Amino acid sequence: MSKNFKELLSGITTFIFDVDGVLTDGSVTLLPDGEQVRKMNIKDGFALQLAIKKGYRVAIISGGKSESIRTRMQGLGVTDVYLGIANKVEKFDDYLISENIKPEEVLYMGDDLPDFEVMKKVGVAVCPFDAAPEIVALSLYVSRHKGGEGCVRDVIEQTLRLHNKWFDVSGFVW
Repeated sequence: MSKNFKELLSGITTFIFDVDGVLTDGSVTLLPDGEQVRKMNIKDGFALQLAIKKGYRVAIISGGKSESIRTRMQGLGVTDVYLGIANKVEKFDDYLISENIKPEEVLYMGDDLPDFEVMKKVGVAVCPFDAAPEIVALSLYVSRHKGGEGCVRDVIEQTLRLHNKWFDVSGFVW
């Protein structure tokens, strides 16, 4: 008998996220100097910080190359930030080996075709509400939130609540 979404969340130790379309709404503002500006959700940021402070691993694997992504993630405590990744499966496999993580311990949130092969390998594949149809079909859970609008917080909160680690923020200075 296969496990349901909540049962699979009980074994999650690691969250891996794509950026564009997951942590952002997928839009980019182009500035005159060529810089590309993305908008991220502060509630997603809170959840990322809390997950790290509660002992979960959090990683970013993105095809995007903007160093502003690294700066934002490091400001939240995410140190495993992989940008400009053309082959996400290879980076995912390397990361699991280097951190001694089993695929079934990983929740991966992606939104489009570059995430497809990685999502087939993880314990819990999830996506935002507005993900590509192929990703929605592959996902065990589809957030009711769109990319950049709280979908990351949604899956982190569900996992931490299940592990009784969500509401205890005592002693933390944000």
